[in-house]
Amino acid sequence: MKKVQDLTVCNASQEIISSVQEIETVWDRYEKILPQCKFGTQGICCRICLMGPCRVSSPKVGVCGATEDIVAARNLARMAAAGVASHSDHGRDVAHTLLSVAKGTAQVYKVKDREKLLVIAQEYGIKIEGRNDKEIAYDVAKVALSEFGQQEGELKFTKRAPKKRQEIWRSSGIMPRGIDREVVEIMHRTHMGVDNDYENIMKQTLRAALADGWGGSMIATEISDILFGMPKPIRAQVNLGVLQEDYVNILVHGHEPTLSDIIVDAVNDPELVEYAKSKGAKGILLGGICCTANEILMRHGIPIVGNFLQQELAILTGAVEVMVVDVQCVFPALGNLVQCFHTKLVSTSPKAKFPFATYVEFKEEKAFDVAKQIVRIAIDNYPYRDKNKVKIPKWKFENLVAGFTAESVFSFLGGKYRSTYRPLNDAIITGRIRGAAGIVGCNNPKQIHDYCHVTLTKELLKKDVLVVTTGCSAIANAKAGLLMPEALEYCGKGLREVCEAVGIPPVLHLGACVDNSRILITLCNVINEGGLGEDFSDLPVVGVAPEWMSEKAIAIAFYVVGSGITTFLGNPFPILGAKKLTKFLTEDIENIVGAKFVFESDPIKIAEMIIDILDEKREKLHLKPMMYS
Repeated sequence: MKKVQDLTVCNASQEIISSVQEIETVWDRYEKILPQCKFGTQGICCRICLMGPCRVSSPKVGVCGATEDIVAARNLARMAAAGVASHSDHGRDVAHTLLSVAKGTAQVYKVKDREKLLVIAQEYGIKIEGRNDKEIAYDVAKVALSEFGQQEGELKFTKRAPKKRQEIWRSSGIMPRGIDREVVEIMHRTHMGVDNDYENIMKQTLRAALADGWGGSMIATEISDILFGMPKPIRAQVNLGVLQEDYVNILVHGHEPTLSDIIVDAVNDPELVEYAKSKGAKGILLGGICCTANEILMRHGIPIVGNFLQQELAILTGAVEVMVVDVQCVFPALGNLVQCFHTKLVSTSPKAKFPFATYVEFKEEKAFDVAKQIVRIAIDNYPYRDKNKVKIPKWKFENLVAGFTAESVFSFLGGKYRSTYRPLNDAIITGRIRGAAGIVGCNNPKQIHDYCHVTLTKELLKKDVLVVTTGCSAIANAKAGLLMPEALEYCGKGLREVCEAVGIPPVLHLGACVDNSRILITLCNVINEGGLGEDFSDLPVVGVAPEWMSEKAIAIAFYVVGSGITTFLGNPFPILGAKKLTKFLTEDIENIVGAKFVFESDPIKIAEMIIDILDEKREKLHLKPMMYS
């Protein structure tokens, strides 16, 4: 195996990997499957019908006659469809929880942000005068849920986009009609013998992805704010060093906030705290992995233990009593790993069961009882911890700042009594800020863990580029100390002046991966404020997923590009064996939606290319030269 420095730049991760080399991790498994199949990585292996599988490479075509471009387009579209379904099902579940609150069957939950409820109700055309919260919430939930099965028309949140962008979607035939409909249509089109035009398949992929970004994901974000409260800037800690030897350590891992938010209450229940002390612990510590971590971080300040590639490493500390998982990005390998330690893996979703896991089904109507049951499992497990196996790294960052939203930008830029985006727009127009980059996405063992996220962020900060971040990228930057005001030392003079004046870090944490919708909403507000064009494609902004690995990342990338924002990917889509399709996505698609995909793995080169794009956008907008270039 490679040296630990070649696997990760995270000091805590390096320490754990070095101390338990006899136990297999994701990096070991990655090395064992090398070399990876080139037909698979290039997207030209077709398994859609049983005449195959067909390995297609010009001049060879599939048994049915499918070329490499058809095969790769179908494969990519199906991956995107899975990503859309995953994010959107998250939104459906949260909307169902709001409906249960309105019906009174999930009494542990309530409307925590009435203002957001009223805003969404008015946007949905729901009457609010003379009605109580439950009555309004019932109608909001029903309208949100109807968006999934809708067959005609347009998704309601697409009206938030600039008018010019809406016209592009309509004229190109990619305006999403209903969330589930677009996923189903991809699956139909990619059945053997249906859609055999790779450009047409990609247009439907854009349409489905837009149904995620402007539908399922946006619904998830907005209704989560209604139920759990809108995040506000909050301080917290991050990395494996937040675990404590003399506490019952419970980790939540996955993506859905409905259970994890209630576990926050359960670990603070006086009766359970006393029960933990009766077992010899000083108390109960709750921490998070992956996007569930971001959800409870930004609303409660719960510490983050790690991102995607650290889920095994957290168990390898020997100090975790229970890891609670729900859906998405959870390694099947965790079941085998916990056999080596006292840790219990507790799965909670009927959609996601795991080998060697204890299954405790989450039900909204019994949420607090389920949460307390899980906490008791952890407390009862504490005495079985083997102190000889405990290796908690000392590495952690304190005082990261997380929990920014599109709404909070109004207040921290303009103040309580004159909330506005004007100072942000003016900072870009006058050349203090060059532009903005949304750095998002996963980790991937194909790359050095966290390296691309952190290196790219630092390079852009030097050039006065404001960075917004979500998901595992946000956690990577938090571990590097970039989510603290002290990170201004990495900034160019113009960006530093703006951040110092406002009192914010130069890298803004906007939440979980589903909260990329907050970035879209923020950009809507920037356009509405004026002075920076009429469409997202005019703005000096880019999207980047430097270490992506999941199908959800494909869906996100497609809805960002479909919204007119050029997007950089540190790993290419598995399409490089299809030359016409590759050219379409990296060049020709710009003629349709005003943006394209760029494949580049070197974060230094990505930064250079981003600066060129931002400067070109600034020139087209006739903005002033950079103040301190």
